[in-house]
Amino acid sequence: MRTAMHVLSLALALCLSACAPWPAVPVVAAEHAVALPLSAAELAQARQALAPTGTLRVGVYPGSPTSLVIHPQTGERAGVALALGQLMGQQLGVPVQVVELARVAEIIAAIQRGEVDMTFTNASPARARDIDFSRTLVQLELGLLLPQGANITQLAQVDRAGVRVGVSQGSSSQGVLTSQLQQAQVVPVASLALAQQMLQNKQLDAFATNKGILFEMRDKLPGFSVSDDRWGLENLAIAVPKGRTAGQAFLTAFADQVTRSGRLALMAQRAGLRGLAPPAQAD
Repeated sequence: MRTAMHVLSLALALCLSACAPWPAVPVVAAEHAVALPLSAAELAQARQALAPTGTLRVGVYPGSPTSLVIHPQTGERAGVALALGQLMGQQLGVPVQVVELARVAEIIAAIQRGEVDMTFTNASPARARDIDFSRTLVQLELGLLLPQGANITQLAQVDRAGVRVGVSQGSSSQGVLTSQLQQAQVVPVASLALAQQMLQNKQLDAFATNKGILFEMRDKLPGFSVSDDRWGLENLAIAVPKGRTAGQAFLTAFADQVTRSGRLALMAQRAGLRGLAPPAQAD
């Protein structure tokens, strides 16, 4: 499994570092997917556990390639959570309902309430207390989005009085930086779109999250840059509500299938995902 993860990470890193956002990617038809090694009875059990309403409700939020992004010219919707949810619904044999919310914290809360069946997000220890995760599928570096001419280039320079660091409200970055930064002000922001406005209006001195999101934001903010260093890693995995252990065998087989078949790499490429951690960092 470690070798497979390294191979996937290397393939993604090489491809995504060279490709511009929104490259043309061939569509892999659902019928070409490798069949999961599950019996009909196991699949039926997983269907009941993971989509108890008969529909797989997939949680996404806009502005992150790991979740949902929209091509500015064509209007095409992409994102790893979106694509994984669509494929997962096909494998389970159920329709998919996309539940779009403003930010990841709202999706986590909806999963806890049983109103969303799956998403793709950072499997932090704090979140793992409230929801269940598959194994890590992708690792992303955490960094900073900085305005042109900023005298900050890395997190070590941020912790000064008067510095305002934006984070997504309720995100794992908010929890980590609130405990790490002693002098800088951590500013929770309700959405990524609002964060962009606050950066443009100089209401924030930096914005902190995974680099997949930061590069997406940078494309819309001329003159801004993403820090070269990293202040941590996000371990992204499939998230489902607690208590759905009958679907665990399916999730394990599904995670193996999407990585070994290369489908995950295609999903990430189609979404323009950047900021992948080097292969040596993968578990």
